[in-house]
Amino acid sequence: MTVALSIDKLRVVYDEFVALKDVSLAVRQGESFGLVGESGSGKSTLLRAVAGLAPVSAGSIDVNGQRLGKTRDKAFYSQVQMVFQDPYGSLHPRQTVDRLLLEPLAIHGFGDTEKRIQRALDEVGLGSSFRFRYSHQLSGGQRQRVAIARALILEPSILLLDEPTSALDASVQAEVLNLLEQVRRDRKLTFVMVSHDLGVITHMCERLMVMQGGEEVERLEAGDLATRNVARDYTRNLLVASEGFVRGA
Repeated sequence: MTVALSIDKLRVVYDEFVALKDVSLAVRQGESFGLVGESGSGKSTLLRAVAGLAPVSAGSIDVNGQRLGKTRDKAFYSQVQMVFQDPYGSLHPRQTVDRLLLEPLAIHGFGDTEKRIQRALDEVGLGSSFRFRYSHQLSGGQRQRVAIARALILEPSILLLDEPTSALDASVQAEVLNLLEQVRRDRKLTFVMVSHDLGVITHMCERLMVMQGGEEVERLEAGDLATRNVARDYTRNLLVASEGFVRGA
């Protein structure tokens, strides 16, 4: 199967702190691949490195067979888009939803802007009534739907999802995850998803990488996580922690 995203021995260094240590992975076209680990494990840094938002000091990244350089151009962003964790901070507070969706279309020279904006809003379940609202007039779930619409409007083939539901209430989380899964099926997208919630990763992803301290711990099928068929103690501890507090007898 065709590889959509290939990362080879990627290293990210901030001053003297090594945030990623020679991480490699290959994500197949149309696959949903998960990255899990505790805070500071390097999973979000990996996404940011792909997006050009973290300093890569060594290694290589290939998108759809094309080697990436140090900077990201418009051609890259037409193929790869990122949805961030915080729906409150990722949208400009002084821009309407219409302006937020129009801006990437204008930058990339797309025509039929009216049709594209309406399609994007319909696809994420908002509709035209939300088009001229500001972000402060939206709930957290609605803001994240706008962020997803903005990512989809350029018709990318890969979405980088950095904890896309962790800032949302549980009921809204389920709605947004179902939306993402529907969009992936409809558009045959490739997902790389970061989450601390192992249940989310098991539900959304076919394969995953467990990370600790900027390194790979192990790689699993989602079914292995569900059945606890794991090899490393660190992964077992993550599974126990994901169950939450259990009162002793």
